[in-house]
This record gives sequence, C-alpha cells and structure tokens, in this order.
Amino acid sequence: MNPQIDWKNLGFEYLDTGCHIRADFSAGKWSEPRVCSGNQLTIPIAATCLHYGQACFEGLKVFRRADGTTACFRPQANADRLASSARRLCMMAPPADIFVEAVAKLVQANQRYIPPFGAGASFYVRPLLIGTSPIIGVHESDDYIFIVLGMPVGPYYKNGLFPVRGLVQEHYDRAAPNGVGHVKAAGNYAAALIGDKEARARGFDVSLYLDSATHEFVDEFTTSNFIGITRDRRYVTPDSTSVLPSVTNNSLQRIAADLGFTVERRPVRWDELATFSEIGACGTAAVITPVYSLTRGSETLTFGDDNAAGPVLTSLYEEIQAIQYGKKEDRYGWIHLLDEVSDVR
Repeated sequence: MNPQIDWKNLGFEYLDTGCHIRADFSAGKWSEPRVCSGNQLTIPIAATCLHYGQACFEGLKVFRRADGTTACFRPQANADRLASSARRLCMMAPPADIFVEAVAKLVQANQRYIPPFGAGASFYVRPLLIGTSPIIGVHESDDYIFIVLGMPVGPYYKNGLFPVRGLVQEHYDRAAPNGVGHVKAAGNYAAALIGDKEARARGFDVSLYLDSATHEFVDEFTTSNFIGITRDRRYVTPDSTSVLPSVTNNSLQRIAADLGFTVERRPVRWDELATFSEIGACGTAAVITPVYSLTRGSETLTFGDDNAAGPVLTSLYEEIQAIQYGKKEDRYGWIHLLDEVSDVR
C-alpha cells in the first residue's frame, strides 16, 4: 500500500498513478493492451476526436474485498456500453476481451493504489476511446486509441450518502430525442457544464434535466440516472431514448425486485414527482445520492429528511456495496475477480 495516501479522507478527484493501459486500432485490427508510463498523450492536431467529437468513455470501480481479493464490478456491462457508444459515434470499439484485459492489467500495475478494505474508498477506472486520424472534412476516423486510466477515490460528494438539493434545468437541455443522450459521448457532458455551473452558483448540488421536446417528463441528472421510490413499494426510473443506460441503475433494479419492490421503467411525468417518498440519483461514481429537494422555477418539492437518506435508498445502497466489497454473496454473477491475471507486458 502507498503510505502517503490518507485512504479515509480521499476525495473524488484525479490522481496520477504514473501509468495507464493503451491499445491501438490501426490497419483494421487492435493491438494488445500494454502498460504505458506517464500521463501524456500525443495525437495529430487534426484528430477527429478534437474536431468532430469522436470521443466516448466509461466509468467503473475496483474494490478490495473483505477476503483480501481485488474485484471489478460488472466490467462486461461497461464493455458492452462502450461498444454501443462507439456504434452511435461511428467509432471502432475494442472487443470485450481487450476491454476486460486492459482493466485487469491496470489493476495489476496499480496494486499499491487500490484502497484497503474498510477505508470507504475504491479504485475508479476510466476507459477512454478516441478517434485519432487527421481528417479535415466531416468523416469518421480510421484509427483509434483506447486508454484505461485509474485512481483511488473517496465519495463523489463529500458527505457520501447524504441528501442534496437539485435544480431542474429549464434553460438548457442535455440531449435531444434521437440524439446521443443514450450513449456516453464526451460531448454530452460539455453540453451540461454551463447549467451545472449556474446551479452551483445558486447553491444547488445537482441538476435534473427534463425531456427536451416538452419539458414534461423526467430524463436524468447530469451524471446520474433518476430513481424514485413510491409509498407503495415501487421503484420507478424513466424510460427515455435520451437517458444513458446505467449499469448501477440496472443492478439496483435487480436488487429492488429481490427485496419485494415492483420495478417500473416508464415515462415519468414531472407533475407526479410529488407522490414519491424518496428520490435518488444513481451512477458508478456516487452509487446512490439521495435528493432532498427539487426546485423548478418558484416550485420546490421535498422528499424525506434533509439530514439523512431515506430507508429504501439506504437499504439499496448498503446491499449493492455489500456485494461489491464482498461482505455478501454475489448471487448475480456481477463480480469479476482480478487477482488471477496474466503477467503485465
């Protein structure tokens, strides 16, 4: 372990571990993933990722578990989602086996940066795919670089599983119908920067986006899916072509169903939100963030207690974390052990 890291006080921020994994697509085939030192990348000034937005990424976590093993949570699902993003952006994604091998190699090369069990921290992995062919004239790239970097992180929000205040964005849209909202395109996040910046300046923690066509239906938070819990034990999440399919949300739906909740993936109208007992934002980085209030214009809706997460979101959070950290049996086959990997090249 790295003695210079204060594991229990880590924030969610970039930390250079001194290496990353890289694979290249050129002449119609992918290279083997290899360990590269440093944190710099050289690409042509006319690369398609810079001019035409051919860039997409993923986020997943690695955990040091109760029995001392190291494991990744659902890497195959992230590999599949990267492939979906690549298809939509006319890019060439690495095969799933290269994706998973790259994650394993990154973990093996960064063992001293994997937080110890009990620290409340994890190792965040960021796979990145970019088009690199120098092209002037709108056209997809012929060449791609696949990078996997990672770093130890603490909670996404400083207070962890603690309620936040949300602002409903009415002047900005995150994604258009039939656009790229359902994939993890880098440009989706650039489109939301200004709204989030203005929300923070007004004292809000998160932004909620409605559908861009009518502003009558909930889409998602900037970096997280929307989930609502009803008083009659229903787990509700939006069905929208502009929402990114969340691996965390998918996992929580399975857990909720096993806990006796009715899971509903359907259009969610803004005017029904007042009937929910708990609302949360869910994603890889924060897992679950309880949302205490949502403000839209002069209207503010509140949900539960502003000083503690609700009982349902708390139970869901504790259940998925118990599986990730190995405190409970993985009855879903989600955990990918990383201790048995080939030698780093």
